[in-house]
Amino acid sequence: MRTVTVVGASLSGLYAARELRAQGFDGRLVIIGEETHAPYDRPPLSKDFLTGRTDEAQLALTDTEETEGLGAEWLLGVRARGLDARGRTVLLGDGRTVATDGVVIATGASARRLPGDGLAGVHTLRTLDDARGLREDLGRGTRRIVVIGGGFIGAETASSCASLGHSVTVLEAAALPLVPQLGAELAAACAALHRRGGVELITGTGVAGLRGTVAVTGVELSDGRTLPADIVIVGIGATPNTAWLAGSTVALCDGVLCDDGCATALPQVVAVGDVARVGGYRAEHWSSATEQPRVAVANLLAGRTTRTLRSVPYFWSDQYGSRVQFAGRHRDGDTVRIAEGQLTGGELTGGAPPDGGFLALYEREGRITAVLSVDRPRPFMRARRELVREEGQVSSGAA
Repeated sequence: MRTVTVVGASLSGLYAARELRAQGFDGRLVIIGEETHAPYDRPPLSKDFLTGRTDEAQLALTDTEETEGLGAEWLLGVRARGLDARGRTVLLGDGRTVATDGVVIATGASARRLPGDGLAGVHTLRTLDDARGLREDLGRGTRRIVVIGGGFIGAETASSCASLGHSVTVLEAAALPLVPQLGAELAAACAALHRRGGVELITGTGVAGLRGTVAVTGVELSDGRTLPADIVIVGIGATPNTAWLAGSTVALCDGVLCDDGCATALPQVVAVGDVARVGGYRAEHWSSATEQPRVAVANLLAGRTTRTLRSVPYFWSDQYGSRVQFAGRHRDGDTVRIAEGQLTGGELTGGAPPDGGFLALYEREGRITAVLSVDRPRPFMRARRELVREEGQVSSGAA
């Protein structure tokens, strides 16, 4: 294999490039990125970068020394527009082509948008440019802010805006945010963090439209109400960036379909990060983006799947002065046991989680399936290690 092309100068793309060199690939390495920026860390965008505690230089995931050490050709500010798998060629939006022997697909995902979100004052928060624009708007005085979507990005952004002194309302179409991830009981406990932070949470109603001519002035709800707004932040999830693969023979279904080793059905084509649907799951988490490249690159260089991923999903969120951590997979029917701290009825119906937080275990058939922590990092890490150990035993037994 003489040339490997990494499509996507993302966190997972950078980790793939590192793994290629670490695992002995000494050929031509090409890294293609749609953004003009070198790889940067996205989690701080909704937190410290938005509030001004972190600058752009601190977001960088690599430095000049490492960049030179990778010996890669960086093609930044150019979009991939196609993959000719038969001809082993990546087609670029500016008309150029890159002939290659192997491909790592790491194109990530893009924020979902709402109709009419071209109005001034309407933002998504997925890229550095997104964060720049929002931070500039937030610096123009106290604003009335509506955050559409109560997921982790929405919650973190709302928390940051509230800490800057803005009036913030979070709008969630479901009865509670994060029910699919956490289940109703613990989703209620985490939803209470909004109230502790002085943020209004409106649930059970959707968005009928955005009001305004040039700039946004309000959000019209499906129940007939209108929320006045100077800034609207849309946090309703992300869509995997697979449009450039249309017409290729790469199988797509909510991402690039891969086996348990991040390999597609095409020889010498693997996928990692937010765009990859690995073994039936697509995880938009930092840990997945950093764990998958090691296995993917090993299989790419081997020409077949020799290694598989045995990871337990993990993510965290910092909001309203609390750290929320979750590992595993929750399913309907799991029982919940509070292992540390406690939750009372009052807390579940609108109060904040108790001081010191809590640690909750999800269980099914006598086995821990997931763990959730609010402000209990050390007990969480112990429980997470136990969960990983149990998952490893189950995987070995199933094999």
